[in-house]
Amino acid sequence: MANIQQVAQKAGVSVATVSRVLNNATSVSPATKRRVETAIKDLNYEPSMLGRNLRNSESRLLLVLLPSISNPFYTEIINGIQNTAIANNYNILLCETDSNPERENIYFNMVKNKLADGIISMDPTVNMQKLNELAENHPVILCSEYEEGGCIPYVTIDSEQAAYQAVKHLIKLGHEKIALINSDEKFLYARHRREGYERALKEFHLPIHSEWIYHSKQLDFQDGVQAIRRLLQLEEKPTAVFAVSDTLAIGALKGMNVKGLQVPHDMAIVGFDNISFSNMTNPTLTTIEQPMHKMGVIAANMLMSSIKGEQVESIILDHELIIRESTMG
Repeated sequence: MANIQQVAQKAGVSVATVSRVLNNATSVSPATKRRVETAIKDLNYEPSMLGRNLRNSESRLLLVLLPSISNPFYTEIINGIQNTAIANNYNILLCETDSNPERENIYFNMVKNKLADGIISMDPTVNMQKLNELAENHPVILCSEYEEGGCIPYVTIDSEQAAYQAVKHLIKLGHEKIALINSDEKFLYARHRREGYERALKEFHLPIHSEWIYHSKQLDFQDGVQAIRRLLQLEEKPTAVFAVSDTLAIGALKGMNVKGLQVPHDMAIVGFDNISFSNMTNPTLTTIEQPMHKMGVIAANMLMSSIKGEQVESIILDHELIIRESTMG
């Protein structure tokens, strides 16, 4: 394989001139640039990307932090990030934190040591104090989960308004006994979605029963099954359920099927996210659609802009209520 010295010799220029051509420097005359490019082509020379990146103090690598790769919510966001990154000559590394501070430190240190150019965090459990410290000197973007009043730019949706819309839909269908299957309220999205749920109930003068609000520690399908089991044991049972994620809602659907309950005849259900599975359940799931692919594209563009030193503003995207069989009588 040819090296840079052979290219310089064939083109009749210095190694430094070849390097300037490879780095698109404007100080090289068009004629010289053509000679160097011809020599590169004739010799089939491939420059070392690692060497070039080291010289430019960039890795062309973006880190994507997420708590668990198994949650289908992240799939379309990751696709959006990856497509955008690759189109701009970046690669991405998926960093499953498993909510482990030691893992987080490894990824933060990669950015500090210039092994990666920046971070997109989708991890609601991330140590925000350490992430804020990192963001003082390095590009960081938050995607989906964010910090209220924080300094790190983010792209998300209005979870409170989306939850309000979902519960209002159930109320308009005639439901007055509506349960909430929520996540851990240490997460901002969980607090916002409960606030939207409560706002809808209050607007229609419906009572808020604490026993109808179930908090799940995880967002797995089985957690939705467990939640609906608990709600079905209540003396006064709800007639509808709003779950803050589709995985919880689909688990609840399964739990209802096991008990022989008909959805939506015995109990209606609304989920959140519009993951691909939500259109394959029986019955199909009414849900709030987050523009997940678009969210990933925007997050990647925001991070690349930040890497270039540009000012980045936070963005709140629109959501949509997708009405399917789980609420259609």
